Amino acid sequence: LFLAVCAVGIGGTFQYGYNVSIINAPTQHIHRFLNETWTSRYHKELHPGLLTFLWSVIASIFSLGGLCGALTGGSMAIRLGRKGALLMNNIIAILASILMGISFPTGLFELLIAGRFLIGINSGIGLCVQPLYIGEVAPKHLRGGMAMGSSIFLTGGILTGQIIGLRELLGGETYWPLLLSSSCFPAFAQLLFLPWFPESPRYLLIDRGDELSCAKALKRFHGSSEYGREMEDIQQEYFALDGEKPKKPWQLFADRGVRWQLITVIVMSMGQQLSGINAIYFYATYVFEQAGISAEKIPYVTLGTGACECLTALTCGLLIDYVGRRYLIIGGYLLMTLWSIVLTFSLTYQELYSWVPYVSMTSVFAFILSFGLGPGGITNTLTAELFIQSSRPAAYMIGGTVSWISFFTIGMLFPFIVNGLKQYCFLVFLLECSLVAAFIFLVIPETKNKSFLEIKKEFHKLNFGRNT
Repeated sequence: LFLAVCAVGIGGTFQYGYNVSIINAPTQHIHRFLNETWTSRYHKELHPGLLTFLWSVIASIFSLGGLCGALTGGSMAIRLGRKGALLMNNIIAILASILMGISFPTGLFELLIAGRFLIGINSGIGLCVQPLYIGEVAPKHLRGGMAMGSSIFLTGGILTGQIIGLRELLGGETYWPLLLSSSCFPAFAQLLFLPWFPESPRYLLIDRGDELSCAKALKRFHGSSEYGREMEDIQQEYFALDGEKPKKPWQLFADRGVRWQLITVIVMSMGQQLSGINAIYFYATYVFEQAGISAEKIPYVTLGTGACECLTALTCGLLIDYVGRRYLIIGGYLLMTLWSIVLTFSLTYQELYSWVPYVSMTSVFAFILSFGLGPGGITNTLTAELFIQSSRPAAYMIGGTVSWISFFTIGMLFPFIVNGLKQYCFLVFLLECSLVAAFIFLVIPETKNKSFLEIKKEFHKLNFGRNT
């Protein structure tokens, strides 16, 4: 089971984290490449406004690709199987790496834009299909810890991207095309390792009706003596579904039986992206400068933020099946609310005392730790647990779409929010975090150690009223 999580993670959420972070290091080199290409092609200087526009297209088209990936990921998982969809997804990553790698020698910045779009599609599919596979192969008592594999590989991807993006490695002027095309390595690794593992047993029995392959896969995952209990659980769900086919996203909106599960996924996906975590990363450089850290050393301190997130994803993975999902996610949002207050005060009185910048610096790390402990890891886990087999791929498509639209929106609007509100922008995030915490407290039951059918029963009262 552990090796299966590693095999799906390396080409799944790892790619998303890795490609989000590697684009930051070569910013100046890409600006120079755009200027030189434009001058040699049109024999005139590139206007600064157009340069900013081209750079923002290169950076943000990734999230547009992610949205397309989220919209197709669920359908691919139904048609090709969870494992088949992940394997096919690596071809997109390899093609994207080739396009980004040859953009510099050919002098075509358009290839860089196309490559970023394709790697976005790859990340969108990975974020949708990987949690699906892990959630379906995990036994009840390990489901939370195993589902955290998605978050651990995502944060591991961010940290790896930050390390490889250092000037001493591939972040220098000579090697930046190699840095952008290095995402082909995780893709090759998954193509090498994933074929050794079976398809999701739930998919084999419930979607394909192949009981023999399902039993074989379960024996591989749980051992010959332990697989019976899991087989029984899958068969109960299979009979409860009574031949029901996988639903399309629009059918979920019309289904009263999943109304509150769907609202929960939408609120949590939006909450995760709009919680202020992107603002923290944006403000980190400024906070570190104010604390007296020199500009050359800031990339190394930023590594600390990546390491922080990675550490909390691991901690959350160890705690989730003991503490439960509710306590961790509510606690995470409440702690983020607290650190938003501290950060607003410390940024306001930054100049007043020499020790205040260090309070800001501590708050940045504490905010990241709080995010990783709750919202960062548990959102994806809960999406897998709140739905039964026929609704799960469509739920991931809806959650992924909401998440990518929120990611894109915050990327476009955030600079204006910061310019308008300055440090008071954290008051907006404070309000958002406390509202999401209140929603989760009032609506979501604890899902620890419960089967998918038991969780469905818990929501039945909310969806159909107390008397049914």
